[in-house]
Amino acid sequence: MSAITLQNRCFDEIDIGDYAGVQHTLSMRDIQLFATVAGDFNPTHLEAAFANHAGFSGATAPGMWLGAQISGILGSQLPGPGTVYSGQNLQFHAAAILGDTLEISVTVREKHPESHLISFDCLCRNQHGQTIMTGTAKVIAPTDRITLARPDAGLVSIQTHHAFEALLERCNDLPSFSVAIAHPCDESSLKAAIAVAAHHLMQPILVGPAAKIQAMAAQYQLDISAFRLEDTPHSHAAASRAVELVTSGEASILMKGSLHTDELMSAVVKSSLRTERRISHVFIMDVPTYHKTLLVTDAAINIHPELLDKADICQNAIDLAHILGISQPKVAILSAVETINPKILSTLEAASLCKMADRGQIKGGILDGPLALDNAISYESARIKQINSPVAGDADILLVPDLEAGNILAKQLTFMSNADAAGIVLGAHVPIVLTSRADNDRTKLASCAVACLIAQSKL
Repeated sequence: MSAITLQNRCFDEIDIGDYAGVQHTLSMRDIQLFATVAGDFNPTHLEAAFANHAGFSGATAPGMWLGAQISGILGSQLPGPGTVYSGQNLQFHAAAILGDTLEISVTVREKHPESHLISFDCLCRNQHGQTIMTGTAKVIAPTDRITLARPDAGLVSIQTHHAFEALLERCNDLPSFSVAIAHPCDESSLKAAIAVAAHHLMQPILVGPAAKIQAMAAQYQLDISAFRLEDTPHSHAAASRAVELVTSGEASILMKGSLHTDELMSAVVKSSLRTERRISHVFIMDVPTYHKTLLVTDAAINIHPELLDKADICQNAIDLAHILGISQPKVAILSAVETINPKILSTLEAASLCKMADRGQIKGGILDGPLALDNAISYESARIKQINSPVAGDADILLVPDLEAGNILAKQLTFMSNADAAGIVLGAHVPIVLTSRADNDRTKLASCAVACLIAQSKL
């Protein structure tokens, strides 16, 4: 139960002219919550561009959202608990615009002792004094005094994915990069190729058994006629040929199709695409319950990285963060605990990585560790455990102890927290896009957008 106490006013305690009200600044969360509960998905309320085209100066509140605020005042304040709604008649004179600060009130107009019915005048004005809504409401007021702790209504989370939209917008002015897609022999891979071309992100080169690719396109009625097709006999050959196209400069980006990740990465490590840096993978995660984009590394390539491997993995992620516009990324080096324990190797490696950063062996970020996951992403957890750190509760990068921990973390965020996870392989001369059939369209486009930003940074 809540610590907030509700207390009503009985019919006999209420006088003509009594007033109750709230002040509230209209947010997009208000509109989204109402749309979800009421099923009112009118774009005038949810999309600013549509609202502007309709003649409004921004997204507008649904009229009955204002009616719901009146209901809230009557049920919680005046008369309060025990009130029974009898009727409502509202007139709307102007739109409540996103960002408006609204004064919403009820004033007792009439009382009917025989039925305990009370009529209220309803009013809503914005911060400019403009009348938004007027009307009347009728309730049957309680006759017995009620005092109680406010009942819990449950926690509600509005989950949106705007971070990836911002990534795509950053690519609007970039050239369209050529991408070699290795073995795109399933519906998902071909649809991804069509999508990146439609968004002018990339110019796909399809590398694999030509007959199989064309048959798959025909089966799913996908038009790939505009794409260059490199015929190879099987997936191993497709991986090798796609790598050749990138090393020769014919393509700027390498992308996984329907072959296994090991096949593609085996061709990469045998080629001149390798650099002196350890190759690693980063998930760029849009987590609705976290306050900013979160990078998780390495959850896909390095199974049990040693200390120097982790230094490269960390530097790769920091370099990516710079490309994404994070000037001084905060790196949380994760372990099971936030104190150094000689029996837990990851705590020793975390401490060593922090000292390496102090000595300039890792550049461009703020490192702290070991940190447990709760300390890394929760200010409150860090405060309770008295961890004084610029990273704790505000991490941009989570450096995990090993692939198992990272993969479990990334999938937990994806499937239990509804996060979107774009993925990219770093440490090679070109960006490498690893997509999964489980990825949604937004995630695949975001992975490709990240690859384009990296390719642009190498020009």
